[in-house]
Amino acid sequence: MNQAITDPSSSENASAPAFSLPPIAQVSAAWTFAALTGGLLGGLALAFAAPQALPAVLAVAEPVGDLWLRALQATIVPLVAALLFTGVVQTVATASAGMLARRSLVMFIAFLAFSAGMALFVTPALLALMPIPGSAGDALRSSLASVPPQGAVPGLADYLRSIVPTNVIDAAANDRMLPMILFIAVFALATTRLETRLRTSLSTFFAAIASAMLVVIGWVLAVAPVGVLALSLSVAAKSGPAAIGALAHYVLIVVLTGSVVLLCGYLIAVAVARRSLGAFARAMLPVQVFALSTQSSLASLPAMLGACRRLGVRDTTAEFVMPLAVSLFRATSPAMNLAVVLYVAKWYGVELSPAMLVSGWIIAILVSLSSVSLPGTISYVASVGPIAIAMGVPVGPLALLVAVEVLPDLMRTLGNVTMDVAVTASADKYAVGRAPIAADGTPVS
Repeated sequence: MNQAITDPSSSENASAPAFSLPPIAQVSAAWTFAALTGGLLGGLALAFAAPQALPAVLAVAEPVGDLWLRALQATIVPLVAALLFTGVVQTVATASAGMLARRSLVMFIAFLAFSAGMALFVTPALLALMPIPGSAGDALRSSLASVPPQGAVPGLADYLRSIVPTNVIDAAANDRMLPMILFIAVFALATTRLETRLRTSLSTFFAAIASAMLVVIGWVLAVAPVGVLALSLSVAAKSGPAAIGALAHYVLIVVLTGSVVLLCGYLIAVAVARRSLGAFARAMLPVQVFALSTQSSLASLPAMLGACRRLGVRDTTAEFVMPLAVSLFRATSPAMNLAVVLYVAKWYGVELSPAMLVSGWIIAILVSLSSVSLPGTISYVASVGPIAIAMGVPVGPLALLVAVEVLPDLMRTLGNVTMDVAVTASADKYAVGRAPIAADGTPVS
């Protein structure tokens, strides 16, 4: 559940309605992954064993895959707008809960900004060290969505003018994602200044839109095995075995980018929270094992609270900051979401200007705050789609890449739970009235 974390003593927070996920139709990631495997193997078998049947099969598979992709794309803009509004309102309400809440939020946002910025350097470096196999890239480009021709790169003045929309509806209709998202964020901030009755009405309205869109995207993703089967069959039939190698290479690059966030969790625990590396690693090991088995930060909450106790974090701090972190903070999201978009850009030969990179950086931070606690596949679409649109990168490949997200998602969960504990320990370290803590996590008398 993506519910607001509020201080019961705060009337300001009490007036902010919590946003709960509606019942959403879901298909196991295993089914989607199985459809991907079946489509790839079926396409390869068709290409080698019965090439004469290829035109007839593709005449059915390609329209089915394209129809599912279009349905997926249609949900991105309204879903992101509604989720961003509710996320901003929830974040502002949380910030009014006291100094500990504000300190925690500052740490969350600071690391999300670092996470996104890190990906802009690490992912291209990884792609330079381990380039996309040439045959695989060429084959997949020819079998998936094409890239629209790029216009002239705007100068700084044009870029700054473009982020303030003269017509936000037109910006949304033309996939100008950054100006639309910034407008929604400012509008949501303005809403928090209204009287309680009006603020609650607007918050309820956008929460209802978000809930309805989540139901719609749930319906679209419920038939994901069919859409992924059609897309992967078409890709494999046209590109051959290169498709499998390209997908494996994609998973490796995204996971390696996420692993940097995981390592940063240990660094923050040592440098900021002042815990010894050994104590933190021992406390995190059972949490990480549990997180890998559940692939859920929320389900790992009790285990993370146990790790905090072993590290000497006060119960009052852990029981406030940890649920807050699970609700608002997904440390790996900006880095790994940007890694996906940067990979697709490299794959399709899209030249990314500094303005595009800045747009992607901003949106990666904002959408990570608005799409927490969503089911994995929905979170992937709601988080990666807006970044790709803002940076002028084709979103078509995401419909295929979502099928292998079950593998990078393991790293996402691992990095998130590690960072949640590290940040909670750091917030406790600098809490007012905190007794000194030794490096092994034991209180110093």
